[in-house]
Amino acid sequence: MGVTVRAACPADVALVFGLICELAAYEKLSHAVTGSAEELAAHLFGEHPFARVAIAEVAAEAAGFALYFFNYSTFLTRPGIYLEDLYVRAPLRHRGIGRELLRHVAREAVAAGCGRVEWSVLDWNAPAIAFYRQMGAVILDDWRQCRLTGEALATLGAP
Repeated sequence: MGVTVRAACPADVALVFGLICELAAYEKLSHAVTGSAEELAAHLFGEHPFARVAIAEVAAEAAGFALYFFNYSTFLTRPGIYLEDLYVRAPLRHRGIGRELLRHVAREAVAAGCGRVEWSVLDWNAPAIAFYRQMGAVILDDWRQCRLTGEALATLGAP
């Protein structure tokens, strides 16, 4: 089975948004998808792109995606990459597609001189945790994510 990974282009926005919705359903978070393909297009390919997407294909069919963006480590004083989402369609899992998507991101990180690639994984997702450990990732049990959204974000960010 030949897996190819390529950078997404503007024509892929509807596909990527559909994959995002599939991922949300898998994670039981469909209710959290409040954005749109139009917003995604603006954020990926607009005047100031915020993120990048890699698409994995098998036999010219979309098999999965990775969405990521650059960040910065103050301790390393080097850029890094945050992998927001990595998703492989259910019928195609356990075929090396996730590995190729992660390899694509890692290669981009190495080429850019990044000090690390980081991401989060849901604590109930044992298959993903096992996969990430197999790839050499360390699961940081002593760190917790913090998030500001909605009213709390608006209040704190008000002028």
